[in-house]
Amino acid sequence: MAGIKDVAKAAGVSASTVSNVLNGRSNVGAKTKERVLKICKELNYEPNIIGKSLKTGSNRTIMFSFSDFDRMFYLSIIRGISDYVKAKDYDLIICTNKSTDKFMNKAFTNGCILLDRRCSDSMLLKKAEKNYPIVVMDRIIEVPHIKSVVINNYAAERTLMEGLVSCKYKRFAYLGGFESEDNSARYKAFRDVLEENGIKFKKENYFDGDYTEKSGYQMARLIMLSEKRPDVLVCANDEMAIGAMRAFHENGIRVPEDIAVCGFDNTRMAVEKGVTTVDIPNYERGYLAAQYLIEMIEGNDNYEPFLISTNVKWRSSTKRP
Repeated sequence: MAGIKDVAKAAGVSASTVSNVLNGRSNVGAKTKERVLKICKELNYEPNIIGKSLKTGSNRTIMFSFSDFDRMFYLSIIRGISDYVKAKDYDLIICTNKSTDKFMNKAFTNGCILLDRRCSDSMLLKKAEKNYPIVVMDRIIEVPHIKSVVINNYAAERTLMEGLVSCKYKRFAYLGGFESEDNSARYKAFRDVLEENGIKFKKENYFDGDYTEKSGYQMARLIMLSEKRPDVLVCANDEMAIGAMRAFHENGIRVPEDIAVCGFDNTRMAVEKGVTTVDIPNYERGYLAAQYLIEMIEGNDNYEPFLISTNVKWRSSTKRP
């Protein structure tokens, strides 16, 4: 593999001149620049980006790390991140949990956007520093060099629940996901609205899912065994809502006539299936996460959490307020 000295020798210039050309400096004549670039192409020479970043401390590259349990969910977020990163002339590395620790390193990237509950707070606190800021999209951490860009889950679920209560539903069931800040906030809003409206909720009507369609299907089958079926099943995400609706349909239970179902996220499938849900602006939150990260990389030390507002999409899986 050709090195910078080979390019310099073939072009009849010094290695520092080749470096100046590759770094876009203006102290090299047009003809020399053209000759150096042509030889780089002929020799298939690629600069050692990692080596350069170790010397300069900057490579204009950021990382987005996400949980890989449902990759379709992240496409709009990635598009938002990518559009802002591209506009600011940065590069983007996308990886999942297994590679996060490796690439959350100044040798590879200048900062990280994280949406993966499996990455511990302790790891993030260890990695974040003045020259390596982090944006988290799945939790609130209020420390220097980490900024939280998160959905206001409590307010979102509260708006949904207030609408359902106004539809005169009385018997509620809740299908939650694995333990997380998102699930806790949504469930708290669910319980608060019921309590404020004098609606009793039995713990036996809380069902544990894992955010997958399969778990929604399985929990709906359990619900069908109950003598007193709930009026409405409130799901912590759309995947579980869609799974539950499929189970009900296969067993002749009508949605929403026999039982209403709602979700959270407003995925493409939720739109197609007519699921009432909370609409999360995923493109916009990806774009904002990238904006805040690059601003921190470039010296703007704003670490105050940013809460993203949402709205409810009322569709055919429930009554409308």
